[in-house]
Amino acid sequence: MHLLVHLVGRLLAVVSLCLAGAIGWVMIDAHRSIEAVTSATAERVGQRLEGLYWQKLLWRAGMSKDTLLPMPDWETLATASVVSPGVCVTFVPPNDDPRQMCSQIEALGTAAPAWFAEVNNFLFGVEAPVKRYLSLRDRNAGFILSAAEPDAAQRLSWHQVSIVVGVAMAMAAAIAVLATLMIGHALIPARTIIDGLRKLKQGDLGWRLPRFRTVEFNLIAGAVNNLSEELARTNAARVALTARLFQVQEEERRALARDLHDEFGQCLTATAALAASIEAGAPPDREDLADEARAIGRAQKRMMDNLRSALVRLRSQDIDEIGLEASLRQLVSEHNTRPASDAVFRLNVIGKLAALPKQAAIDIYRIAQECLTNAVKHGTPTEVRLSVERRMSDSETIALTVEDDGGGDATRVNGDQGHGILGIRERIAALGGSLSIGKAANGVRVAAIIPVMAPRNAQAFGHAFA
Repeated sequence: MHLLVHLVGRLLAVVSLCLAGAIGWVMIDAHRSIEAVTSATAERVGQRLEGLYWQKLLWRAGMSKDTLLPMPDWETLATASVVSPGVCVTFVPPNDDPRQMCSQIEALGTAAPAWFAEVNNFLFGVEAPVKRYLSLRDRNAGFILSAAEPDAAQRLSWHQVSIVVGVAMAMAAAIAVLATLMIGHALIPARTIIDGLRKLKQGDLGWRLPRFRTVEFNLIAGAVNNLSEELARTNAARVALTARLFQVQEEERRALARDLHDEFGQCLTATAALAASIEAGAPPDREDLADEARAIGRAQKRMMDNLRSALVRLRSQDIDEIGLEASLRQLVSEHNTRPASDAVFRLNVIGKLAALPKQAAIDIYRIAQECLTNAVKHGTPTEVRLSVERRMSDSETIALTVEDDGGGDATRVNGDQGHGILGIRERIAALGGSLSIGKAANGVRVAAIIPVMAPRNAQAFGHAFA
């Protein structure tokens, strides 16, 4: 979930919880207010009737013949004025029918909805009446019952809750909008950090995060910048080590090729001469000896062909002698002359490949060599096209592309963890280039972009010839 949405959702949840608490508090306060109003109404009416009681008693008027008690005349406008809205007062005289006076309930607001009335009744129930004796000196004078009408508490609660909810909803909306803007503004550094991490993932190790106003984001920025610096140092060390490893590898290949040529080559040559000598000197009656000598010669020839093929794969000193372009043409020609291959290999060179740094030229040759091998390995092509272009722009680069029609799976080739693809990736990474493996029209397309960064005093090659 998006962090901004998550934080705003939590804020709205807190606001909703506070709003529910406020509504509950208002309902409780309305219930207590009704109780207080009911009790106060009973006290005021009681004081009013008690005054009338003693007034009648002193004047000796309104005496009841049965009880000899004064009967106050209480159903007057003055008495009604002390009855709070929504409250009913019942006067119960001794040995007489109760008399009730109710105030108007409309003053408490509009009627509450049915669902609110049910919730209010479930939480608080019916308001209990308040009982007050007319005279504390004479309990036989009768008593007063003051009770709120059932609809009164609901009207009062609904009126107050409506006001609170309206105000709270407006405040919640305002808070949500303002909080969204403030949180969004506060999270702007997070977007910058994410963009920077994406650049870091893409290999831009020179990128650094700026300073932020927030301490927490500054700590994150410092950690990311330290990580970027450490990755840059580690990557530089890895690239230098990889380049050195490839140089050592080339030196080992040259040494191995030289030993194979000097030792095995001479031995095989001597073997061929010896077999020819045996065949020539075999007596006429020893045809079997001549046949064995010829078999030795044929075996020697196969071994010599294999040795030459191995030397071609191992040696790179031909680049020093004939140049990169001619070496590539020779590589393509050797692939075309292989008897086990049914594919036609083609080379297209755009621009001059002369004066390239020695190690860069060797790496380009090795990359092309491995790409051609993989084209046959991962498919059954009938045609393999190798294109090498030297691009002269702001930064000089070599674009190397190998495309085949062998119907191979680019995804499988891209995920191949073998030494071939891994070696290509490492060489290109050591040169600061990029590699992409994708689908061609009928096969696989491998494209590499290799920057030409000739260091000072770098050994360069002369012009190549075809």
